[in-house]
Amino acid sequence: MELNPETKKIVEEFKKLKLPSVPEVGVAEARKQYSILAHFSHDKEPLAKVEDRTIPGIDGDIPVRIYTPEGAGEFPMLVYFHSGGWVLGDLEVEDSVCRIFANGAGCVVVSVDYRLAPEHKFPAAAEDAYTATQWMAKNAAAINGDSSRIAAGGLSAGGNLAAVVALMARDRGEPSLIYQLLLDPVTQHGFDTESYRKHANDFLVTTEDMVWYWNQYLPSPAEGKNPYASPLLAEDLTNLPPALIMSAGCDVLRDDGKGYSDRLRDAGVPVKFSIYEGTIHAFIRTKSLSQSREALAEAVAGLTAAFN
Repeated sequence: MELNPETKKIVEEFKKLKLPSVPEVGVAEARKQYSILAHFSHDKEPLAKVEDRTIPGIDGDIPVRIYTPEGAGEFPMLVYFHSGGWVLGDLEVEDSVCRIFANGAGCVVVSVDYRLAPEHKFPAAAEDAYTATQWMAKNAAAINGDSSRIAAGGLSAGGNLAAVVALMARDRGEPSLIYQLLLDPVTQHGFDTESYRKHANDFLVTTEDMVWYWNQYLPSPAEGKNPYASPLLAEDLTNLPPALIMSAGCDVLRDDGKGYSDRLRDAGVPVKFSIYEGTIHAFIRTKSLSQSREALAEAVAGLTAAFN
C-alpha cells in the first residue's frame, strides 16, 4: 500500500525539517525534536476548564492535565496516555486531541505525564498509568466525574499503556473500566511481523527507532515477555473492556494493532479494528489529514457509545 496524496505531502513537510533519526541524536535531543510535532496538530478547542496539577504516585508526584467540558456533571471519564516510545513526549504533544475527546464525547479527560525511560525503566510508566487511573476512580467526585464510566486511551506507547492498564485493572480487581481506545498501539516486544518487514525503513517511525525505544524502556530483553510490557503476549485476555483499535496502513506497528484485536476477539472481548490505509503512524493528531478527522470522529463516536 502506497501513501495517499495527503499523507505524501505531510511526509515531504517532515523531510524538509531534516531531522536526524532518534537513535542518532539520543534522548535529550530527541525530546526537543519531538515537541515539533505539536505544530502539526489540530487547533486547540476551548473547554470549560483545563487544569494542570499533580497527583500522588508510587515514587513522587505525577503531573496530570484535567480537561472538563461544558455542561453539568457527573461526566464520564477518559484517562489518556501520550505517545513517544515511553521515552519522549509530554502533556503538550496531544493536548489538542484530548480537547477534542473531552468536547466530542462530553467527558472529563485526565492526561497523564508518566515517568519516562531511560531514567525510569519498565514498569515505571505502566505503574504511573495504573496509579493515575486508580486516582481518577477514587477522586471522581472532586473532578466532576462518574467513577462507573471510565475508559482508558492512548496513542502508540500510550496505547500500550492503556491496554496494560486494562489488564492491571482486571488482574488487581480495580478500578472497573468500560472501554479501551487504542490508537496505533505498541502491543508486543518483537519486530518480525509483516508490517515491520514491509515498512522497516519507511515513513517516520522505523524498525530501528522501535528497537531503540524498547531498549530504553526495558531493563532487560527478558522483560519484553511480561504482559504488562507486551499485552499481546498475555496468556489470558478474557474479561477485558470492549476496545476500539485503530492502526495506520503504512506503519511498522500496523500488525501490533491487528494482532491484539484478533486476540481480544478470540477471547470474547467486543472489539472493533479500524485500519486507515495509505497513511502513517500517529496520523490522528495531524491537522491537515482528512483521515485524522475521520479517525477522531470514529473515536468520539466509540467513546460516546461506551459512555451512554
